[in-house]
Amino acid sequence: MATMHDPSRTIRAARGTELSAKSWQTEAPLRMLMNNLDPEVAERPEDLVVYGGTGRAARSWEAYDAIVATLKTLDDDETLLVQSGKPVGVFRTNVWAPRVLLANSNLVGDWATWPEFRKLEAEGLMMYGQMTAGSWIYIGTQGILQGTFETFAAIAEKRFGGSLAGTLTLTGGCGGMGGAQPLAVTLNGGACLIVDVSAERLQRRVGKRYLDELAPSLDAALERVLEAKASGTPLSVGVVGNAAEVFPEILRRHQAGEFTVDIVTDQTSAHDPLSYLPTEYSVEEWVAESEADPEGFTKKSQNAMARHVAAMVDFQDAGAEVFDYGNSIRDEARKGGYSRAFEFPGFVPAYIRPLFCEGLGPFRWVALSGDPEDIRVTDEALKELFPENAHLHRWLDAAQQHVEFEGLPARICWLGYGERAKAGVLFNELVASGRVSAPIVIGRDHLDSGSVASPYRETEAMKDGSDAIADWPLLNAMLNTASGATWVSIHHGGGVGIGRSIHAGQVSVADGSALAGEKLARLLTNDPGMGVIRHADAGYERAIDVAAERGVRIPMQEQ
Repeated sequence: MATMHDPSRTIRAARGTELSAKSWQTEAPLRMLMNNLDPEVAERPEDLVVYGGTGRAARSWEAYDAIVATLKTLDDDETLLVQSGKPVGVFRTNVWAPRVLLANSNLVGDWATWPEFRKLEAEGLMMYGQMTAGSWIYIGTQGILQGTFETFAAIAEKRFGGSLAGTLTLTGGCGGMGGAQPLAVTLNGGACLIVDVSAERLQRRVGKRYLDELAPSLDAALERVLEAKASGTPLSVGVVGNAAEVFPEILRRHQAGEFTVDIVTDQTSAHDPLSYLPTEYSVEEWVAESEADPEGFTKKSQNAMARHVAAMVDFQDAGAEVFDYGNSIRDEARKGGYSRAFEFPGFVPAYIRPLFCEGLGPFRWVALSGDPEDIRVTDEALKELFPENAHLHRWLDAAQQHVEFEGLPARICWLGYGERAKAGVLFNELVASGRVSAPIVIGRDHLDSGSVASPYRETEAMKDGSDAIADWPLLNAMLNTASGATWVSIHHGGGVGIGRSIHAGQVSVADGSALAGEKLARLLTNDPGMGVIRHADAGYERAIDVAAERGVRIPMQEQ
């Protein structure tokens, strides 16, 4: 019987320059797997759950141990295959091939449902990999922070004169992803009220400085954020409550003219109905009730989400800026009987798609040394590399000041086509010269410009109607495999839930070698290049112009 729960295990990645594997190309995935399960990083490490409700790093503790043992003995011309968190084979390939290939949660179309997935998971045949849990490149809440920062910056530009000062944002969900929201709002100058059913989750974000304070009641929370809004002071306040109850109550006061809420969104774990708490149950009853009657629990969750989303639509009707932040809550609310669920947009078509057309997206890196000084050196080197990019400088300065590292020190920023390759080569040179003390892992979220098909999120409302075409992430994974990535993954269901997305990830290692430099130059050109061609193919003029300006070959536009 596979072991899914083991509270005796405490996993922490090695630091320093001593190898436990045969090379940095295999030491890197080993440390990053372990880092995913570091108690500073993972939400429930004893269950192998990293974030997103049930997103795991490995299928079982036995599978985890086998992966670790294999990575320690893997040669630089061998490739480990991992099927939904279980190591299933090692084959001799070549030095340009990935050291690890992972496929998580993938099901044939007619079987791609939560009930079918849960049946297979219960039988020990699959696991849910989310996006970066099962691909070993989760870096804690910081991993989504800059994307969230970019989203709120775009809202500020669109509607509030370039700053959120003097505005109030209402949102829900303060877990591994949603916990980035309060800091992203305050970094843009605004006040934020965030609701979560778990006091523990809220307190954890306070402890890591993503959330300023936790209020004892809704009235106390509102008093604090309204003071901040009136004075134009950045402040984030958390309050314990169920968003399906709290959002309608705040709406009632908003409609009564007591105050104005300017922006409304949500990042609860609505992608999985069993990870969203119905109003009928307490947090203490959650797990037992969801396991005892998954179907009934799902219906109660969907009913609660319908009330939650109805309040969001009413906020929009009353003049607030309202958007879905990529957790599929609108579709769950529709299933709960609410017919107006899709009347507010997703964040990608509303704010982010112009960035995707330029191949812009999340570029993240991790100091395998464990030394925060290595991240400081890379921050400063990036600012020197891109001296004219004031937005990047603003972000890196803010991150240095406000972001507390979780697990191995890491950083993220958004870079576009051409920029990522320059950054990767630079990092490899920093390792080669000794300016950083150990190799750097370079990866990204699966949420990127050319790596995902997700009709309720990244590919919602594509110009040509190609929202659900999943050829693109598969091509992305194959191209990255051919371009020198150290590990490549193909996942199903991350972010928005089973049946709703296919996405791919890639991670590479700057170890200071000439070979690594050559791989990074190709990989970090080709990977964001997928975003350019994907959006050019869909007819976006900016992507077509970027392809022409920067030399991205698109055969049918060469005719």
